[in-house]
Amino acid sequence: MAGYPGITSSYLIRTEHPCVVEVGTAGSAPVLRDRLAALGVDARDLATIVVTHIHLDHAGGVGEVARMFPNAEVVVHERGARHLADPTRLMHSARQVWGDRLDVLFGEMRPTDSTRIRSVSQTGRIELGNGRELVSHYTPGHAKHHVGLLDSGTGDLYVGDALGVYNPHTEDVRPATPPPDFNLDAALSSLQLFRDIGPQRLMFSHFGAVPTVDDTIDRAEEELRLWVETVQSAHASTGDLDHAIAMVRDQVLTRYRPLPPEASTEAAEVMEVLSGVESNVAGIGHWLDQVAAEQRKEQGET
Repeated sequence: MAGYPGITSSYLIRTEHPCVVEVGTAGSAPVLRDRLAALGVDARDLATIVVTHIHLDHAGGVGEVARMFPNAEVVVHERGARHLADPTRLMHSARQVWGDRLDVLFGEMRPTDSTRIRSVSQTGRIELGNGRELVSHYTPGHAKHHVGLLDSGTGDLYVGDALGVYNPHTEDVRPATPPPDFNLDAALSSLQLFRDIGPQRLMFSHFGAVPTVDDTIDRAEEELRLWVETVQSAHASTGDLDHAIAMVRDQVLTRYRPLPPEASTEAAEVMEVLSGVESNVAGIGHWLDQVAAEQRKEQGET
């Protein structure tokens, strides 16, 4: 992403019907194409492209990759399908948020032929061949169009951003709570669903495969609750976004281990822009405002 490795994972499931989970940004599409070719996947061999959700760091390259692999079906949650077919509204919103940085970070999402898109709802199944399948599970909290994906053959669970962001250099897990869709209750329910599934490995979109399943899910919940409690405390005292950001930096970030010397500081900076303190705090604050508005409405009705 943005020319740096180690930010967004794309996974190839090598079966009778080859499948790619996550494609990254539009700018990453040629890199994905070339790596698949190096792994022996011909342009007409790829059977399925699946994205966990439609944020541009996960699905921004779907239109480009679909053109590169003309036989691949594109699978997405039903809340995101129309945005892949016509990304005009999505790109407009993204440009309002990112401005000129959008072109460098993500590139332009291009439309995907609607006849090639298959949407899934609460659950769905993607055939991988020889009785093996990828089972989708609706997991909102990070986004309303988010799914987790379980490989029936390996027990690998592709978690998207539902567990947050995993740093393979430090083994820290940080929440991913951007506006406008973050919802704590939904996020916690999604984590419990992942526990109930009992996967063998967690396949993070940011970044890599993690075999310590139970410990990592527990850590993700612990961190999520801590971030929310810290922002909640800041809101209760001043309600100021900058104050909440400062409290998280002071009370939360100082708990994390520093990057080792061999880690890419440039990639870390891109990740901080993508899913850093400002974005996370803004999303949590937005959710807290929604909860407060609902409580005022209920009190008014009673």
